[in-house]
Amino acid sequence: MTNVLLAIDTSAGSRVSVLVRGEVRSEVFEPDVMKHAEQIGVLLRTALDDAGVDSMQVTNVAVGVGPAPFTGLRVGIAAAKMYSDALGIPLFGVGSLDAIAFNEKSEDSLLVLSDARRGEVYYCLYKGLTKHGVPIRIEGPGVIKRDVLVADLERRGVSYRLVENSASAGTLGQLALAQLAEGSIELGANANYLRAPDVFPSKPKKVSTWEVR
Repeated sequence: MTNVLLAIDTSAGSRVSVLVRGEVRSEVFEPDVMKHAEQIGVLLRTALDDAGVDSMQVTNVAVGVGPAPFTGLRVGIAAAKMYSDALGIPLFGVGSLDAIAFNEKSEDSLLVLSDARRGEVYYCLYKGLTKHGVPIRIEGPGVIKRDVLVADLERRGVSYRLVENSASAGTLGQLALAQLAEGSIELGANANYLRAPDVFPSKPKKVSTWEVR
């Protein structure tokens, strides 16, 4: 079997898909945003089994690189790198918001938003498509308070259609193939966190300097 793409995205929940010659053969999804690490292995096995594909038959891996919260995003990227390194196959990073815009298949101006927590949103603004159907990013990605973003776009007279949907891992995989066809794909997977992690290491406990005599 040739042209088998494994697509992984943990930017919002955990999604895994297997595409064979560009066709989505399987798609599995775990919506719990707190169980990325516990579920990713199960989802990978299930997606491959559902597609009737052995892991050794995978020829490419695509992974969502955000923007997204730190903990979830790194789980998907780590899993993708594991497959890529173990099989010696190419790994491609794909913008998670780009996949949402790609799913719309629209020439309109699109403002794509996703939850960034802390009362903020991740955003990208798109206008038009390339000849391979890849959405053209004209602003972002960024992270900002929603009302601040809306006010700024209104002040600048920017019109758009708001998109707050999610995209399947299969859609992300198809975007990767479209970007690969036009030569705009990112080789490797550099996470796009946009800000520091939500969780920080605790401060070390103070150690007593008393001496026992």
